Amino acid sequence: MKADKIKGFFLIASSIMFLFAGCQSNRESATKADLKPDSEAMSKRFQNADTGDQTAVDSAIKLAQEHAALSEKMTEIQQKNQKLIAENTRLKDRISALEPELKQTKKELDEANNLLVEMRVELNNWKIDVLGFRDEMRQADKAQLETLLKILEVLGGEVKPSSGRQSDVNNKPQSNISGETNE
Repeated sequence: MKADKIKGFFLIASSIMFLFAGCQSNRESATKADLKPDSEAMSKRFQNADTGDQTAVDSAIKLAQEHAALSEKMTEIQQKNQKLIAENTRLKDRISALEPELKQTKKELDEANNLLVEMRVELNNWKIDVLGFRDEMRQADKAQLETLLKILEVLGGEVKPSSGRQSDVNNKPQSNISGETNE
């Protein structure tokens, strides 16, 4: 508590000193202004206007111009926004119109894909059948030739091996078509 009293005393004392010091500086400036002629005092009053410092009217005009420019920009931005909203709505309508078409196209594409898969399977089966038929035709031709050779042998014809081929039918001598036997 004693410390609080000491702090309070110093605070009051320093405030009084500052008060007197401030009054002295105001008195000196006031006495100097009284000594100068009125015209000089008047010129000092308007000195700020001569140096180009802004007055309240200049500031208000500048702010009004800035406000007008910003208002124009805001109007332009609002117009752009309205255009974008209209375009967005138009695109949404177009999307909603195209979605059923897209679903139909996907469905048709899936059906066409399934058809192509079935056709490929059928084509592969057809190839297998053709290749199998070709082998059967070879075997039938071979059997027919063997039968012809046997008939020729029975008839007594002579069969000559052509181009290095030999008939392996019962390992019998080959006969020639001309009817001569080879022995």
